[in-house]
Amino acid sequence: MKDKRILYVSSEVIPYLPETEISSMSFEAPRMVNSKGGQIRIFMPRYGNINERRHQLHEVIRLSGMNLVINDLDMPLIIKVASIPKERMQVYFIDNEDYFKRKATLTDEDGKLFPDNDERAIFFAKGVIETVKKLNWSPDVIHVHGWLASLLPLYLKNYYANEPLFGQSKIVTSVYDHGYDGILDKNMMEKVKFDGIEGEKIKDLADPTYNNVMKVAVDNSDAIIVGSEEIPEELVSHLKTIDQPVLEYKKPDEFAEAYEAFYQSEVLV
Repeated sequence: MKDKRILYVSSEVIPYLPETEISSMSFEAPRMVNSKGGQIRIFMPRYGNINERRHQLHEVIRLSGMNLVINDLDMPLIIKVASIPKERMQVYFIDNEDYFKRKATLTDEDGKLFPDNDERAIFFAKGVIETVKKLNWSPDVIHVHGWLASLLPLYLKNYYANEPLFGQSKIVTSVYDHGYDGILDKNMMEKVKFDGIEGEKIKDLADPTYNNVMKVAVDNSDAIIVGSEEIPEELVSHLKTIDQPVLEYKKPDEFAEAYEAFYQSEVLV
């Protein structure tokens, strides 16, 4: 992995959010690549329940200041950064007052999905890509974790299809059992269509369940990793229909060697 550039894009990363399968792997995988001499960048949303003072987040003025158009509205993009203690790893945070100031991640105090989670996912995907463009950092691999990050493959392969910085980048999506109940906003497909992405590529977003959102991510990725011991049967079936390489689930104590081999033999080829 020496000198390979791997971009990790996740909905959650420890130590900034509680430990889950996703937040743990979004920390352990980049740490593994870092230890092998690879170059890594990590991106996640700056949710309002992340303690900026304790984790020493600070705004990166030279990267902030852009506006992203989401469903015909200009939404300011703020970039913050922090370093994970003892790990020599930086984490970039995608922030916006309207989408991420609230003191929660994905659901309200009654456990209901925020009604604008679809727009937050679009903003996060576009925000990551625009920030990486400003960094002028061309990743060899982009590894996506968590459903809030799952629109990135769609946008990279379509909206940013002609962006030369990502011309050689390969996208890996990890599929987890950690999803959501219900559906996102029923107008989600129209909001993505506003960005000029249409047709077969987004047909599943007409009914934006967790499984359907992940199918869109899978279909726009170059390789898939099964991140949970069990994932929804609908996604198991979908993975059997694709041509991309799939790495089956690996336990935490055996993932490192398997991920490195998968990157090198199936993705970086």
